[in-house]
Amino acid sequence: MNPVPHPEHGVENLCAAGTELYARALREGYVLGVEAGAAPCLLDFGLLHPAVTDPDRLEPVAPVVALHRMLRIAEERVAEERRREALLAETFEPLMRIEGRRTGAEDSSMISVLSGIDLIGRVIGQAVAAGSELLSIQPNTSDRHAQPPPSVHVEAFDRDQDLLARGGRIRTLYQHTLRHAPSVVARYERLHGDVEARSLDEVTERLIIVDRTVAFIPANKDRSLALEVRHPALTTFFVTTFDRLWRLATPMHPEAVHQPTRNGITPRQQAIAALLVEGHTDAVIADRLGMNIRTARVHIAKLAATLGSESRAQLGYLIAQSGILDRGA
Repeated sequence: MNPVPHPEHGVENLCAAGTELYARALREGYVLGVEAGAAPCLLDFGLLHPAVTDPDRLEPVAPVVALHRMLRIAEERVAEERRREALLAETFEPLMRIEGRRTGAEDSSMISVLSGIDLIGRVIGQAVAAGSELLSIQPNTSDRHAQPPPSVHVEAFDRDQDLLARGGRIRTLYQHTLRHAPSVVARYERLHGDVEARSLDEVTERLIIVDRTVAFIPANKDRSLALEVRHPALTTFFVTTFDRLWRLATPMHPEAVHQPTRNGITPRQQAIAALLVEGHTDAVIADRLGMNIRTARVHIAKLAATLGSESRAQLGYLIAQSGILDRGA
């Protein structure tokens, strides 16, 4: 079994193991070197050091001496930051006197680039913590993009539950492929408050809107970059897009609506049929509908069997002739 890694912390937040071992070293005059394995921070911070006469023993530095050294380091750090502030002010003071016409000061604050999953999550969390409505589109990207670590999902759940506990509301759009996903079902079984979810065969890329005034969208494929959008015209566009998709979507929580089978064709197969008629490959169909290519091919094979097709070309013709794509069919 791998040992539990020592938590990172500063000397001002000395861990419990470190505090206990340092206190014992002060009382007894030393501790054995092997005991410091549970609190390596004591050596890192210089609170213990090897004894001159016996390297296997660790002797404590007097608290007064340690405190004085730490305070001196802190003072030097503060002094360095003040010197840096002075240099920054000196550098930018003459530049601030230039009256440029293309600085974009107002527009740049309306669209910001966020880099890194941690920063993106933190900024979204701050927006949600101050908001009362959360609208989001969550496509099934498990087969296409890198996923955030589990801790991100836990933080998102806690964030959403806090919003609901304040009397807020949450509306989420998923793809049909996630209607019965265990992680999604479990999430909604645990959330309490004004929360609804619906699903569609196809949705946009991930979209998060808070209070209809700020939106977050991915800025690259693996979502390590995101755009924070506060421009009123763009946020209005995103909200309108969400509202229109919401009206077309099928309820899945709190009360799921069964999707009817038409002429022996399931709704999933009907969505695939529409993309087949458009001439898309199996890979594109899988990507558009949020499923892996093997699952897409299984559905295509079932669709072909239902319609009695013996080839891809014939399948497209039979789909068109069957009327399954007609509204109300």
